Amino acid sequence: MRGGNMSAAKSLMESRVDQVGSLLRPQTLKDAFMRFARKESTRDDLRGAQEAAIREVVAKQEAHKLPVVTDGEFCRLNWQVSFSEIDGWDMWAGSWRHFIANPDNMVPGEVPLHKGEDAVLAFRTPVTAHLKLINSLPLEECRFLRSVTKRPIKVALMGPDRVCQMSDISASNGLYKDSDSLLADIVAIQKQMVTDLVEAGCDYVQIDEPSYTGYVDPPTLARLAARGEEPLANLRRAIEADNRVIAGLKGRAVFGLHICRGNRASMWHREGTYDAIAETLFGSLTYDRLLLEYDTDRAGGFEPLRFVPKGVIAVLGLITTKTGQIEAADELLRRIEDASRYLPVDQLALSPQCGFASGIGGNRLAEDDQWRKMDLMNEVAARIWG
Repeated sequence: MRGGNMSAAKSLMESRVDQVGSLLRPQTLKDAFMRFARKESTRDDLRGAQEAAIREVVAKQEAHKLPVVTDGEFCRLNWQVSFSEIDGWDMWAGSWRHFIANPDNMVPGEVPLHKGEDAVLAFRTPVTAHLKLINSLPLEECRFLRSVTKRPIKVALMGPDRVCQMSDISASNGLYKDSDSLLADIVAIQKQMVTDLVEAGCDYVQIDEPSYTGYVDPPTLARLAARGEEPLANLRRAIEADNRVIAGLKGRAVFGLHICRGNRASMWHREGTYDAIAETLFGSLTYDRLLLEYDTDRAGGFEPLRFVPKGVIAVLGLITTKTGQIEAADELLRRIEDASRYLPVDQLALSPQCGFASGIGGNRLAEDDQWRKMDLMNEVAARIWG
């Protein structure tokens, strides 16, 4: 941790509440992005709007007593552009085109609270050269966030397996013969990005890996089979990649890994419970905290928590970010008690199931609902853990 504050590290590592990272963007910020996208303003104009919005949302997080704060991902069009300024892989270009055409982050025919188009298919990005880091957006985010708060800060990055799944190597002219060689370069870049974040004073680094639910999602499994790929081998390769990204850095920051089934515009994109992968996944990852979506029956029961190793915190995403309906505190208490049948309560924590705005359009709830859910989270945690 920054300044060698190991007591702060221990406190954050054992925190009983958490947040995934993205927050609802104010309309003024959405408008600033659109003006820039239409070439009606300068990058400095956009940056000024971003910084003003970040200062405001940090103050709100502090007011709502969140133990770790984020910048709400207010510098991003979507969560995926954390891996964007990469030679040979231009995520920004496609994201800007999609934003101009679909500012609400939905394509025709999609409906909130229903299954949407799988982003792995909709947003595949061609690989046109050997991948090389040009600039780290998460590092820029970290530096500004560090300058505007004394609270512990958190930055999230798209995980290497998700980047690999979204990459089209057919355009690479043979530079990458297969996904294994591509993933090796992705991991090297991600490792550099994470190391730079830790050295810049980031207290909590989170890897977002919705790719893991692909290994229990029937349509995704069918695509893997059609390509002659072995799901279990891919799962193990993904775990190894995520572990390599943080290798040698444990103890210098808190490391979390988030797993969900899709969250864009209050939709989901994959289905399937943790049961088939939990023993391999939970037992092999080397992260301090596992942030697990658990707000609907799509996640299944809590039985897979028995595979979470000692010393690892399972953060239960019981609070939905997809609607403004506020959960009943007693129901959350009951569900945490149920989870404690499979993992001791001192290894559990509570959070929203995902971010509130995976893309700039955000989910279908009001900002006030977002903060009420955060307050509820704190209230329930206080009743359980004091």
